[in-house]
Amino acid sequence: MAGAHKIGSLLFCPTCGTLLDLPKDSEEFVLCEQCGHEEPASSYENVEITTTSHPDAFPSALRQKRKTQTKRHDQQDMGTLATEKCPNCGYSQAYSKELQLRSADEGSTIFYTCASCKHGWRVNN
Repeated sequence: MAGAHKIGSLLFCPTCGTLLDLPKDSEEFVLCEQCGHEEPASSYENVEITTTSHPDAFPSALRQKRKTQTKRHDQQDMGTLATEKCPNCGYSQAYSKELQLRSADEGSTIFYTCASCKHGWRVNN
């Protein structure tokens, strides 16, 4: 009977093609959950397992601040005037509007529009 098929660091059952689990400590065989094939644990010897993840897989508050979303707004429906420094031109006044975009148990989102250059940005509370 043929041994497991190897693709990278993954081993597949030679009978049905199911992904095989890693052997537990002192196990001599790995049992295929689908067909019952017994693969020798020695098939996993010298298999190097490497994992990677996308940078966005684990979001952080700092990374969210670096991803400022911008939009240019017109005069209509900009909200109330607030004291907030524009990240685009440095002007100290901006219109603000607060909306609940996420679930009710999370904070609201405040949309700002610079009173001078009309640059728009948002902040999650």
